[in-house]
Amino acid sequence: MAYRVTLIPGDGIGPELVAAGCRVLEATGVDFEWDRQEAGAEIMETEGTPLPQRVLDSIRRNKVALKGPITTPIGTGFRSVNVALRHELDLFACLRPCKSYAGVRSRYQDIDLVVVRENTEDLYAGVEFASQSPEAKAIIAKSGGKINSEAAISIKPISPANSRRIVKYAFDYAVANGRKKVTAVAKANIMKFTDGLFFDVARQVAEEYPQIQYDERLIDNMCMQLVQHPEAYDVLVLPNLYGDIISDLCAGLVGGLGLAPGANIGFESALFEPTHGSAPKYKGLNKANPTAFILSGVMMLRYLKEFAAADRVEKAVARVIAEGKNVTYDLKAERNDPTAVGTQEMADAIIAAMK
Repeated sequence: MAYRVTLIPGDGIGPELVAAGCRVLEATGVDFEWDRQEAGAEIMETEGTPLPQRVLDSIRRNKVALKGPITTPIGTGFRSVNVALRHELDLFACLRPCKSYAGVRSRYQDIDLVVVRENTEDLYAGVEFASQSPEAKAIIAKSGGKINSEAAISIKPISPANSRRIVKYAFDYAVANGRKKVTAVAKANIMKFTDGLFFDVARQVAEEYPQIQYDERLIDNMCMQLVQHPEAYDVLVLPNLYGDIISDLCAGLVGGLGLAPGANIGFESALFEPTHGSAPKYKGLNKANPTAFILSGVMMLRYLKEFAAADRVEKAVARVIAEGKNVTYDLKAERNDPTAVGTQEMADAIIAAMK
């Protein structure tokens, strides 16, 4: 059986990671038919949009996509392609596991956390108004002087239905993967209606899973807890913005974003991608760590129920990292270590380890 998968190389270091990662996935013996679709900053120049309709059509048709990182301009330019994909395809659950691997330079060991992030609403819904716009002025006028008259405005929607499905996803994941605890994270002491609603729904869902321990943390306290006592936590479920921040913090516990895979999952389709960005300054240098992309491929294999192949790849990745010989510069004890290998060479070592 051949799996037809939408393949989005992305830009910056994306195409190099995709080339390396696809070779590793193909070496498992699982048959893939790649439906290659270009998106991102470079396509914006030629097609007038960073996310052509053909890309969305391809994912809807194939149901599964594997994607390299795509650049998002800061402050100006087009909106995030990543956010647009999640909204257009209703990929409501962002799954980001953070796991320690022997041989990685880190102050922490034996980390095994899973961040479940709501993907479609909160401040990332993109409902915002420029300073001095009619919409912003109307909201400011109704605030009774609580908002500065020159403020730009962002709206933070949190709904019962979307909160319920993401919390339920976190509990279902915990049950399916032998996890024991789910922690909901928000800031309900300040945002009593939005984050308060998220906690209220989470408590209701938790009652349906008596076999799973449930607790709550405020987002600021959660950051401190993860630095001091990460072993006390298991599955974390959060609204969109907090989930984005916490997933980077958890990646820092295990050695950095180069080791952080991710998945965006909906009822109809799923998209797998590394958590890190496109790092355009490293484009074409064969220098970027391919681990996060390859582990995203491992998550895809498990989604496709190719469990044996997924385990083979992850064990090979772990072996190569533990040996410390054929790894990229960021995985060396000294970043200027002249024995560091390139992106493609690390992929070659992982393929060899699989054999």
